[in-house]
Amino acid sequence: MSNRLLLMSGAVMAAAALFAAPAARAQSQPEGGAPMMIHAVADRPALNLSAYGEVKTAPDMATISFGVVTEATTAAEAMRLNATRMNEVMAALRRAGIEARDVQTSGLNLSAQYDYVQNEPPRLRGYQANNRVTVIINDLDAVGTTADAVVAAGVNQIDGISFGLKDPTSAENQARQLAVRNLQAKAALYAQALGVNLGGIRSLSEGGGYAPRPPQPMYARAEMAMDSAGSTPVAAGELTVRIDITGVYDLNR
Repeated sequence: MSNRLLLMSGAVMAAAALFAAPAARAQSQPEGGAPMMIHAVADRPALNLSAYGEVKTAPDMATISFGVVTEATTAAEAMRLNATRMNEVMAALRRAGIEARDVQTSGLNLSAQYDYVQNEPPRLRGYQANNRVTVIINDLDAVGTTADAVVAAGVNQIDGISFGLKDPTSAENQARQLAVRNLQAKAALYAQALGVNLGGIRSLSEGGGYAPRPPQPMYARAEMAMDSAGSTPVAAGELTVRIDITGVYDLNR
């Protein structure tokens, strides 16, 4: 048993010495043979780069967030007034051609309102009901007229407006192609500057992509709907679709 343990310990030590050996090391062969050279395989040098592609495109949809805020001395009255006015707003949206699936309630809140006087306890003034709605408008020419219509129907707060794309696939694919071309050009430039040959690509990862522009403030007043000269002007502008990529290339000496 002792001899077996000694032999096993010797084998483990020999294996550890083999893996801990430097890149090139001579090891004596048994019976006086020529030394055997052990070579560690070095990793091929690599080039890790990032690039992006951007595409400008016109939006084809808009999203408006607005609300109806009412106050009354009782909670029930505040909610009743709010519901009456919101029903008128919904009817105005239907007349404007907005389909039910494009209208979503995004918030409903009822809160007590107090008056604060120094050195006195707060006094209950009444209650405030707040009903907020988000509407998708698929016809950009109708954005201004829709905003005017809901204000005329009772909306007294417009939170913001944002523009987007119904289907960003085409713009994203164009941005991907530009990103790959930019990455290839950058890799070739680095290889030339380093005086080496550019090898194949090991890996490619993608980030970014289409993200709707955050809502921009759009302040509403009742006079907006009273202007007979036309609807509230709204400019859609352009959207930027960006794709970020990272690639790892082999470098050949």
